[in-house]
Amino acid sequence: MGGRDKGLIEWQGRPMVGWLNRLLRPLTDELLISCNRNTERYAPFADRLLRDEHAGFSGPLAGIREGLRAMRHDWLLVVPCDLPNLDRALLEVLWQKAQVSSGRPVMLRQGRHWQPLVSLLPRTALPLLEQAWSDGERSPRKLLLRLHAVALDCADDDTRLLNINTPHLLHQSPVALPSPGRRLPVRELTC
Repeated sequence: MGGRDKGLIEWQGRPMVGWLNRLLRPLTDELLISCNRNTERYAPFADRLLRDEHAGFSGPLAGIREGLRAMRHDWLLVVPCDLPNLDRALLEVLWQKAQVSSGRPVMLRQGRHWQPLVSLLPRTALPLLEQAWSDGERSPRKLLLRLHAVALDCADDDTRLLNINTPHLLHQSPVALPSPGRRLPVRELTC
């Protein structure tokens, strides 16, 4: 997207982070957003903004690390800012899977492709993440697999998981609005 901050790019009349805020706000008592720039523009969409410990862009694992450090409850839901078609039904299935995962993380998988940025991590993952980080690991997928993540399998063509990461997709993707409903017992969410 030409170096632009994807979460703040307008899509169907609102910034992409606004679509996720609309989906996630009813589900949590604390919405965390990991961002290292444009904090004043992200602030209205979150209860707390998290910054990476080190300057520069350390990648998404740095944001997950900060989320696990900041969380007040037992599970952290991780979603990226460029999935405005994500819906409540998928998050509910992810949560249900976590409840029977024996405390292991749950990560989406489309066919053979893992999607680590749509995942639920238990608070207990933090010590292993910290060790992996100290060892130089920066891949969320590798970390989650090392934690023996449970897969939530989705179809390869599931449009809810369409990343809006090109100008072409930005102008062509359909809107799938989240429906209001019951609050999930996931307490901390980060995108």
